[in-house]
Amino acid sequence: MTQFNRLAIPAVIEIVPAKFGDTRGFFSEVFKREALAAEGIAIDWIQDNQSLSREPGTVRGLHLQAPPFAQDKLIRVLRGAIFDVAVDIREGSPTYGQWVGVELSAEKFNQLLVPKGFAHGFMTTAPDTEVLYKVSAPYARDSEMAIAWDDPDLAIGWPSAAAPQLSDKDRAAPRFTDHRPVFAYGDY
Repeated sequence: MTQFNRLAIPAVIEIVPAKFGDTRGFFSEVFKREALAAEGIAIDWIQDNQSLSREPGTVRGLHLQAPPFAQDKLIRVLRGAIFDVAVDIREGSPTYGQWVGVELSAEKFNQLLVPKGFAHGFMTTAPDTEVLYKVSAPYARDSEMAIAWDDPDLAIGWPSAAAPQLSDKDRAAPRFTDHRPVFAYGDY
């Protein structure tokens, strides 16, 4: 049976699908709409994305898309490991500006549900890490936004203080206080 673990910000959920193994290997229903629906999660996933990060310490994020292209994300690691983070950016939320993080790995076989209204990012903690994630809206360049991954006001407890591998976009991302709010608590 799939486990649903609500984090300190209850809208963000760690999901651990059941895994059935024998001498041949294992089988798992890694995505089951009915299991999510039983937890009150009804999301119309439209696309799967996959990334490969060669070096440990690679940071991707903190990313989001503004409405009407806001995205729910369901993240899992196919190979390697990441520290995955969601930052509450829903204005008026009791946890506005707070973050939660969880280690996702191929070994742990866990996933993270990051709903609309959160900025998302991760840091790889193993070489050649592959991440697969479902999204509920297509990529829309004009709706794309980012927040600095290392913003001292957010004080995210990243697993490594070493200089990360970053894209130019992530290197230039504005601080949280300079972020234009696009979500209100209770919108979704």
